[in-house]
Amino acid sequence: MTYPTLFIGVQARLSYISLSSIYRSFTTSATSSSSQFHRSDFTGQPFTGSYEPGQPTGGPLGEASIYGAPSLTPKVLKQHLDQFVVGQERAKKVLSVAVYNHYQRIQELQRREMGERHPLEDEFPGQQQTIPLHPPSPSLGSPPLLDPSPLTLEKTNILLLGPSGVGKTLMAKTLARVLAVPFSMSDCTPFTQAGYIGEDAEVCVQRLLAAANYDVARAEHGIICLDEVDKIATAKVSHGKDVGGEGVQQALLKIVEGTTLQIQAKQEKSSSSRSPGAGQKVYPTNSPLSGGIMGGPSSPASSGTGNTSSGPSKAETYNINTDNILFIFTGAFVGLQKLILNRIAKGSIGFGSPIRSSASSSKGTDITISAKPGSEESKLFEKHLPFFTPASPDQATTQYNPLDLLEPTDLQTYGLIPELVGRIPVSAALSALDEEALVRVLTEPRNSLIRQYEQLFQLSGVELRFTSAALREVAKSSLGMGTGARGLRTCCERLLTETMFEAPGSSIKYVLINEAVARRKIAPIYLARGQQHKFHSLIAEEEEQWEASVKKNRGESDDGDQGGTGSFEEYREKSKAAGVM
Repeated sequence: MTYPTLFIGVQARLSYISLSSIYRSFTTSATSSSSQFHRSDFTGQPFTGSYEPGQPTGGPLGEASIYGAPSLTPKVLKQHLDQFVVGQERAKKVLSVAVYNHYQRIQELQRREMGERHPLEDEFPGQQQTIPLHPPSPSLGSPPLLDPSPLTLEKTNILLLGPSGVGKTLMAKTLARVLAVPFSMSDCTPFTQAGYIGEDAEVCVQRLLAAANYDVARAEHGIICLDEVDKIATAKVSHGKDVGGEGVQQALLKIVEGTTLQIQAKQEKSSSSRSPGAGQKVYPTNSPLSGGIMGGPSSPASSGTGNTSSGPSKAETYNINTDNILFIFTGAFVGLQKLILNRIAKGSIGFGSPIRSSASSSKGTDITISAKPGSEESKLFEKHLPFFTPASPDQATTQYNPLDLLEPTDLQTYGLIPELVGRIPVSAALSALDEEALVRVLTEPRNSLIRQYEQLFQLSGVELRFTSAALREVAKSSLGMGTGARGLRTCCERLLTETMFEAPGSSIKYVLINEAVARRKIAPIYLARGQQHKFHSLIAEEEEQWEASVKKNRGESDDGDQGGTGSFEEYREKSKAAGVM
């Protein structure tokens, strides 16, 4: 039986294919109308409908990090420091980078402890390395020793040095509030060598353990700030040992480098009460292993159960490894800039030669040196400057801090032993605050001194205001004290002590501190309730006078800059006035 053959034209065939595609798309959209993708969008793409864990991840996210971008970066840390510390740009950058690298080291160590591998260690997640790290040696004989340990990320300790009151301790404390790692600060002044009266160098690690709530794992990833490190410089003693100088430095060597210390939690003997039914003294402690008391009824010594939730009657001993603890050293190093200037100064005498600081003077100077771009002095500083600084053609003079030229040999000449200097590879110098910087310290930081006093008066229902001229006078008075930003509080207390005594509970509603009050020519201006308009008019009048005087002084300074003298001659005059030369 034969069937008739049907011949379909080309036109009918195309119509059938088009009708079939329309029907298929209609049924697909009817069944899955919520989807915004079409199968044709993925045609030719290397995507599959199955997932194989052993195979590399395909698509545009195949090489992306599985850990995501870090939320903590050096720029974020520096921006946070900018809210509290004025100036000191290089020091803030150095500290931010050191803390960020320490934060990254901690995360990497935690990943290794969890058994995870970082994507940068593998070509593809889940794949073996194409090139072996330890290829077999073609030589005859015994096979080479293989070390399967991962790459070690060593810490970089830093040194912050500068005059008193410029923000060294403030920067460390500011970062301590935002970091997720334990942080402790210790003063090196009471440190002595082991076996002598005073504090041992291991106290700094014990304070870090207390800051970590006696969690050894967290304490081993913490940060220790050692303040006043210049006070443990080697001193020349006529007889005996230098137990407070070189002895402390030698005790810090292994702690800074990395060692295992046995720290005992000392008992606080402030309480003489006895635990009920135990018949022994109870001492409070912060250790989470003791349940809040030491030697209580639930301790192993009294109950014999060996319960780890309660500490023993004796001091608890903790083994802490300091390999991953970051150390930040800070100090004023008074007189160090003279040693630096003597090192870089030429041995010639006469006009035009760089000045040599007087070595016989024991009084240090915090004067920043100004040099014109392209001058001999500027070339000398740039030659010895250990880091690159971009030139700014807009500035007529460039400010140089002698402490920026610090070398390890200068610290050894000052009194630090070479072994300790070698363990502090990074140093950052902080410049002394001038009058303009002190005015910014009064107003710009988030917890500025003026805001603190305004809030203090606000608690008593009094509004306090400082004019711009008054702020300038306060900065001038503080600059003459030589204590940096700490002198600002002394000046403000002298101005506001009488006002803080009279204003609370009185009819005083507004207090104005203008230039005359800051110069102690008149008493502070008090205004009662209802005199708000007069209060603001006085402020506006003072500000207009201040702006007019600033414009006048700016014009005179522009005329005087045309015939200015050399920067080093100005430095010589300032040094003579300060009693240095």
